[in-house]
Amino acid sequence: MNTDQCRETYREEASELLTELETSLLELEESPEDKDLIGRVFRAMHTIKGSGAMFGFDNIAKFTHEVETVFDQVRNGKLPVTKNLINLTLDARDQIRAMLDGGNAAVPEKASEIVAGLKALQSGGGPVAKQEIKSEAKQVDVMSGPVTYRIRFKPSSDLFKSGTNPINLLNELRQLGEHKIVAHTTSIPLLGDLDPELCYTYWDIILTTGRGENAIKDVFIFVEDMAEVKVDVIDDGGSFEEVENKKIGEILLEKGDLSSGDLKRVLGSQKRAGELLIEAGVVDRAKVEAALVEQQHLKEVRDKREKAETATSIRVPSEKLDMLVNLVGELVTVQARLSQTAISQNESSLLSISEEVERLTWELRDQTMNIRLLPIGTTFSKFKRLVRDLSRDLGKVVELTTSGAETELDKTVIEKLNDPLVHLIRNSLDHGVELPEEREKDGKPRSGTIHLSAAHSGAQVLIEIADDGKGLDPEVIRKKGVEKGLISADAELSEKEIFALILAPGFSTAKTVTSVSGRGVGMDVVKRAIDELRGTIEITSWKGQGTTISLKLPLTLAIIDGLLVKIGDGYFVLTLSSVEECVELTKKDVESSHGRNIANVRGQIIPYIRLREEFNITGKRPGIEQIVITATDSGRVGFVVDQVVGEHQTVIKSLGRFYKNVEGLSGATILGDGTVALILDVAKLYEKAEISETAS
Repeated sequence: MNTDQCRETYREEASELLTELETSLLELEESPEDKDLIGRVFRAMHTIKGSGAMFGFDNIAKFTHEVETVFDQVRNGKLPVTKNLINLTLDARDQIRAMLDGGNAAVPEKASEIVAGLKALQSGGGPVAKQEIKSEAKQVDVMSGPVTYRIRFKPSSDLFKSGTNPINLLNELRQLGEHKIVAHTTSIPLLGDLDPELCYTYWDIILTTGRGENAIKDVFIFVEDMAEVKVDVIDDGGSFEEVENKKIGEILLEKGDLSSGDLKRVLGSQKRAGELLIEAGVVDRAKVEAALVEQQHLKEVRDKREKAETATSIRVPSEKLDMLVNLVGELVTVQARLSQTAISQNESSLLSISEEVERLTWELRDQTMNIRLLPIGTTFSKFKRLVRDLSRDLGKVVELTTSGAETELDKTVIEKLNDPLVHLIRNSLDHGVELPEEREKDGKPRSGTIHLSAAHSGAQVLIEIADDGKGLDPEVIRKKGVEKGLISADAELSEKEIFALILAPGFSTAKTVTSVSGRGVGMDVVKRAIDELRGTIEITSWKGQGTTISLKLPLTLAIIDGLLVKIGDGYFVLTLSSVEECVELTKKDVESSHGRNIANVRGQIIPYIRLREEFNITGKRPGIEQIVITATDSGRVGFVVDQVVGEHQTVIKSLGRFYKNVEGLSGATILGDGTVALILDVAKLYEKAEISETAS
């Protein structure tokens, strides 16, 4: 790898670390005592600094070192986490981002201001009143990742008399993590000498857990005076990493079950150490078995960690991934040609090969699409900082909550969704959520909430931005619409249609122009972006209660499952996920509807649109037509076609600039024989038909 490639790799890794850093800082602001979050911030800074110095980003390394030093003091309990510290560190994070984008230039003035602020914090920060860390084992509690402990639980012989059952304590330990338990029973006397009220057994427990030493000690909190409990860290995944697996003798020495003199005395033979120690009578078999169990447990834990740390993922430039998707799209088209040729020649061997290629192509398509899917939470996390900074600038108290962050969406859709979501959240903050004083007057809590959610809805993803603000006033929007010439003064519109007016270019209800809104730019940009993603946007609002904006988006923009239909000599594709069923439309059915475009489907009236008329396709209609019934947000609607060809893997191609703004079409695809089929936008066709019907 040459120098440029190394520097580019560092930029990519640093960008990921900066994203993680921002998320950690925002969480730390809410939980300033969380040691794990402090550790995450420190490690992110430390990695950015170390790698920056290695790849020649000296200005970043020098600047980051100052922030790392402060968080080292925070980590050691010498400085508290304050609002000022979080603000300065977020500014430092932005400065590092600017340095990454601007190359290895001199440290700008802004960086010097941040460093001065951090040094002022250090000089004014005294020791924090926190419990001191008393042992090395306690320090392990704040480390990330599972830690392996050796626990010796040796109860006094009178334990049973207190009503304590040691098995219950061992069961509590089992719930903390991966474990192995060895009972030492050599002290149990013969049956004639045994007192059933006395405890003769003690236990060694090897436990791997991420809960920390305090969780272990809590198990024994009620028997501290009746038992010897010794807890030792034997593997923490860090400082013990390079230590080889311990030998049996070493483990026995550590536990105090064997003296070094006895060990040396019996190691002269070629037999295994455990066997020699038992034969020499210096240690009993149970203790050797306990040491063997510990040895095996440590080996398993380290093997598991080694496998987990082995690279299970690779970093691939998005351009290569896009190229792969394009090639898969071409393969799907070629496979369609192969299937059509095999069917036309009706040769069994060729049909068999065609079916196998089709199966493999579908699997390859699905796997490629899955590779492109990313959790939308990667986008959601960016908006916490936006809400934090913007609410501060506007003098409002607003909390952003999220749900469904694990919902997966095509990476291209996520990338194009970022700007529309920024506009919507800014609008919710500026227009929706009121100032704290106004909220108190209306009986609301001072702090407002914006909730960002995502969920799968069939082959689409539903994203909602909901606020608990003042809501939209339909009358104000209507008057503005008349003033702008968007509607006539006597137009009869539903509430949904009135709210849709705010999506028109230049529309704004803001009384003053601010840095956030009021210039009439924003919502029309959102609508245009959502339309380009083949999605829909819907606004619902309740005056005085809040507003919800719902976005419905396709999972992918590359390849979809479609239903191929034919009208005259032309072919069209409907998204299969929106299709419910196909029914026949006879001349008798048409006559019984008395000129109205409706069909009776098992007692339910379904309106339909004749695509032949919609696209001015000439020619004679067949005696029996087909209605493809689809589901839209507004209800069920049918599309009348001449023939339903069948299911078709559809590689979406964008339309040329001459057809880009044709309503009702969202793209095109190439069939196996080279014919172009147009992909229908069901929602837009239905919306267009509704408008035409209202106008007439």
